[in-house]
Amino acid sequence: MKRYRQFLKLFTSSVLLLSILFCYSSFAHQMSTSYLSVNVDKQGQIQGTWQVGFFDINQIVPMDDNQDGEITWAELQAHHVAVVDYLQSSLAIGRQQDCPLTFKDAQQIDQHFNEGYLVASFQAECNSSGVLSINDQAFFDIDPDHQVIVTITAPDHQYARVINNDKPTILVNLGESQARATFTEYVYQGMIHIWKGTDHILFLLALLLTCVLVREQKKWHAIDNPKQIFKDTAWIVTAFTLAHSVTLTATAMGVLNFSSHWVELGIALSVLFAALNNVWPIVLRLGWITFAFGLLHGMGFAGVLGELGLPENQKLLAILAFNVGVEIGQLAILAVVLPLLIFIRHTLWYRNWGVQLGSVAIGLMAIQWSVERF
Repeated sequence: MKRYRQFLKLFTSSVLLLSILFCYSSFAHQMSTSYLSVNVDKQGQIQGTWQVGFFDINQIVPMDDNQDGEITWAELQAHHVAVVDYLQSSLAIGRQQDCPLTFKDAQQIDQHFNEGYLVASFQAECNSSGVLSINDQAFFDIDPDHQVIVTITAPDHQYARVINNDKPTILVNLGESQARATFTEYVYQGMIHIWKGTDHILFLLALLLTCVLVREQKKWHAIDNPKQIFKDTAWIVTAFTLAHSVTLTATAMGVLNFSSHWVELGIALSVLFAALNNVWPIVLRLGWITFAFGLLHGMGFAGVLGELGLPENQKLLAILAFNVGVEIGQLAILAVVLPLLIFIRHTLWYRNWGVQLGSVAIGLMAIQWSVERF
């Protein structure tokens, strides 16, 4: 029995430590993302832009000549030829045959998530028929997690796809709506976002830590009846799901329009509140407070969806698919975490220390995010 308890303590401590390490590694730097926009007319002429981050470019073509950690316009212009050569060699577009790309000399800059981006414009002549193929090899050798958000606009349809290290080539039949492919892509992106969105994961974990416990006489006690645990958990998860589905849809459709800065700060504060509430309980019935915070998280999800882009003729389908993907990702986390918590809920160490230590770790991360996002 003693060895059993020691094993549980060691196992739970390891899970908490790995969670903390995961948090720090996940937020070491902004996820590497570029944005490719391709416009194809009826004659096969292509006009496009490729937005690539200064951070990514600088790893391929060192541009920070004065080593001050900032890329200036003058430094960008000084290395313009090398940058364009790299981009041109990394991107291939075809339609029955290769379409030679020509990058324009004029450059612009933009921002995504407060990160500087170079906007490189290009053009090409392609056949007026056939499947459009796009192959992108840029930055995968320095960051295997790099992804390219691709928006393709044709006379009759608009498409949104994602290129990554596992799928560097996409094929699109511009004469078809490809609703199934769009649905599948956005479900996948919803799942990926919830799994990589550490703030959303930790908010959910903070709520789950006490789902197997009940507060009595200022102490946490294990809930003996598993049915009650599933009932309480279902209520919390349902409240969160309904709330973020409403604001995700409303924000993506343009009905709501709040500053992403304050939304991200609000999400960080919601994680902090959920963590501190486990240590110093103020709200014991979490359903309604979870619903309120879920509204904030939904607007955060919509920000990611906005970066992906929405095909005009399949906007509602894409929003629905992204919602479905988020829910699948959320349920997957629940399926892993809840059985573990049910298994250890009767241990004295978990009730007296595990919840508090886990919540403090989550709270520390939330404080860091709040400071960074203020």
